[in-house]
Amino acid sequence: MFANKSLAFVLCLLLAGCAGTEKSKKPLAVAMPSPKVTKAWLDDYEPRVREAIKDSHFELERRENLLVVTAPVQGTFNPDRPFMLLPVTLGPISRVAKLLESDNDIGVLVIGHADSSGAAAANRELSHERARAFTAIFRLSGLKQNRLMVKGMGSDMPRAANDSVEGRALNRRVEILLTSKDTMQALVAKYSQPAPAAALVAVGGKPQDSADAVPGK
Repeated sequence: MFANKSLAFVLCLLLAGCAGTEKSKKPLAVAMPSPKVTKAWLDDYEPRVREAIKDSHFELERRENLLVVTAPVQGTFNPDRPFMLLPVTLGPISRVAKLLESDNDIGVLVIGHADSSGAAAANRELSHERARAFTAIFRLSGLKQNRLMVKGMGSDMPRAANDSVEGRALNRRVEILLTSKDTMQALVAKYSQPAPAAALVAVGGKPQDSADAVPGK
């Protein structure tokens, strides 16, 4: 349930209508693929993604309609240069990117997360830059931008309490959300529907500035 809410919240923030400052054309409804089709896609791609990240410190989780690759900041980024990927991480990222490049029917959402230490704006920017470090590898591998979205969430979506060293380490991460393009389009259409503010409330989120919702900024 939390996974679906997270995806809904991020998709809302990535859509231009979510800021509520402009009127836009009502998007056409897009049917969600059937559970059978989604299961077939997950069954096909889960072992392939797992093979791509084998022997790395990345984690793979299968959720209801998507696969999530999680890269903890520790061991992924240079401690002295917080936006720079360590050489050891380039192999698994590149293998995932190569897998995605060969299939135009996959949608990709890269989300950066931070702990709650420091200023919220700085955390959001830091998490966004770390997510962009991943998307840079994907683009070098040939993944087109129309299939690739990126967002820095700062500390808005912790996976653990921030009151311990261990919890803060778990919260500092980059997540790569993979799903079929049909599923992504259906989710985007769903959360583009008339009352984005209500959608945000439904997932427990808070509206963000529209400038922060521009992919790739």
